Amino acid sequence: MDLILLCVFLPLVTVAWGQYGDYYYGPYNYGDNDEWVNVYRQGFNFQCPHGQVIVAVRSVFSKKEGSDRLWNYACMPAAQSLGEPTECWWEEINRAGTEWYQTCSNNGLVAGFQSQYFPSVLDREWQFYCCRYSRRCPYSCW
Repeated sequence: MDLILLCVFLPLVTVAWGQYGDYYYGPYNYGDNDEWVNVYRQGFNFQCPHGQVIVAVRSVFSKKEGSDRLWNYACMPAAQSLGEPTECWWEEINRAGTEWYQTCSNNGLVAGFQSQYFPSVLDREWQFYCCRYSRRCPYSCW
């Protein structure tokens, strides 16, 4: 499961980092007192403020706590060259206990997550919150 999460979030962070190559913002601000957005074995919903996207993901694993993780995210304003968000949506839910790979459809950028823990499979289901920007190219671009 850890390898799957790494495979999902590493491309996300890489793409987000590449979009900010011309900017330096210093260490990420994960919120007040570096609080986690969830507690073990509980669901959560996290969304960046309007016009911001996820730029960093942090987690801590605990086998003792049902093989679950604590999660935290950092947001930053989307590059001005992208314009304003024109639409935002929730992608389809992946089912707990299955392998998955997720990207935002319609060239959207990740602006949030929601997740629910299932103790029967010691896993989470995930749903990405994505936003499309007015000046984003209309085809796959990197």
